[in-house]
Amino acid sequence: MSWLTATFGVEKPVIGMIHLPPLPGTALYDDAAGMAGIVASARRDAAALQAGGIDAVMFGNEGDRPYRTRVGPETVAAMAATVAAVAPDLAVPFGVDVLWDPRATLAVAKATGARFAREVFTGTFGGDLGLWDTAAGEVFQYRRAIGAEGVRLLFTINAEFAAPLAPRPLAAVARSVAFSSLPDALCVSGPITGSPAPLDELRAAKEAAGDTPVFANTGVRRETIADVLAIADGCIVGTALKVDGVTWNPVEQGRVRELMAAARATH
Repeated sequence: MSWLTATFGVEKPVIGMIHLPPLPGTALYDDAAGMAGIVASARRDAAALQAGGIDAVMFGNEGDRPYRTRVGPETVAAMAATVAAVAPDLAVPFGVDVLWDPRATLAVAKATGARFAREVFTGTFGGDLGLWDTAAGEVFQYRRAIGAEGVRLLFTINAEFAAPLAPRPLAAVARSVAFSSLPDALCVSGPITGSPAPLDELRAAKEAAGDTPVFANTGVRRETIADVLAIADGCIVGTALKVDGVTWNPVEQGRVRELMAAARATH
């Protein structure tokens, strides 16, 4: 049995995003709604995703624009508090992603009992976030130091909002990261949230990754999920599940149900 099947209960899992509203200390934080509003939003989206039949959920601080490559303790605290408040309502596995900070992501995952974590764990990039330098070796040392070895790591190998400073073909990156960085899975993204990765890039990464699972990370929709899952080992979906397909809107249960029906039809 693969770790995917053992963790998610299905061969090719579909992970739905719980995009949190802006957290305390960020530019768009809603002081009037406060933490209670953030928890209520997360609880609402979790309920819609589960009622629609999603395989797993992942919490992310998508609302914290403009994004940072290192977050403060206030973000870690708010993320952990929100996940801890909603986790008892979940009957599916959950993961976390603290944008765009690998250590913060691992810290929240460990504190909340998350089964998996997604981040850009390796590579050096330039883009909307400025210069962005990650180091998988340091992440794994930190993972060991805090006892988070049980958290599965999903490596995003082509970062959104940025480009690598030393560009290589995506297949070469997938092969290299799978060999050198000990990922549990690779995630292939489009250029920005809600934008799909070209299927030829997804296929190239899958063919190069060997036994390492490959996820489609962005832009998956009901109309495309069959083609995506014909190549990938799973996918992560956010924007397509929102009211009117808008990233910042609530999750719509009907959209989840339709996407999951299309996903199940591929099995």
